[in-house]
Amino acid sequence: MNYLARIRVTLKPAVNDPAGQTVLGALRRMGYAAAGEVRMGKYLELRLAAASEAAARQQVDEMCHRLLANPVIEDYHFELAPLPDETA
Repeated sequence: MNYLARIRVTLKPAVNDPAGQTVLGALRRMGYAAAGEVRMGKYLELRLAAASEAAARQQVDEMCHRLLANPVIEDYHFELAPLPDETA
C-alpha cells in the first residue's frame, strides 16, 4: 500500500527562534502591529510504500527521528493517509 505522510517539524518551545523573531519584526515594520509571536518550522510531504499503516507509521517516525528533525531541539508530528492504487 502507498501512503502520504504530511510532516511538521517545529522548534521546541524552550528553543529560541531567531528566524521567527526576524519575521515578526518585519511584519511589525510593515504595519501589522497585531502580529504576535512567530515560530518558524518545516513542512514535508513524503510518499512511501509499506505493508500496513502501522509499518508506514514506524518508518516515518524513524525517518523523522534520524534525519528530518533534530530531536534535541525540534518536535515533529505527522499525519498519514493512504494513497489510491496507481495501477487501477
